[in-house]
Amino acid sequence: MNSFISSIITIFLTIPLLGFLIIYIIYKLITKNTKKSFHKALDYSTVLFIFAVHFLLITIWEKSFFWLIFLVLIIIAMVFVLINWKVKGEIEFTKVFKGFWRFNFLVFFLTYISLMIFGILRSALTFTFS
Repeated sequence: MNSFISSIITIFLTIPLLGFLIIYIIYKLITKNTKKSFHKALDYSTVLFIFAVHFLLITIWEKSFFWLIFLVLIIIAMVFVLINWKVKGEIEFTKVFKGFWRFNFLVFFLTYISLMIFGILRSALTFTFS
């Protein structure tokens, strides 16, 4: 049973788009609302993309950059708090967190796609020229 759960977690961390699609489909069946389902899938799959980027970085460069990922998350959070404070004059934590989290989805989704392309090209070139 433990190996089955471990395999499922590994699949979702390796292919976070699959996790996004499954979450979207489940929420779509439950709520019948496309926009709400998309937002829930986006919110819940952000963690998958963050860890997928972490594991891709380890796979490509054989070194952990988790500290850098954590630093990027903190800087993005600080920027969102600062912008909200400048615009609104006060900090609305729920809106700040929602914006911060969805922006992280965008950043880590694009990073994931970029690293996948880079990793595939690097492997192909290494295989071709060695």
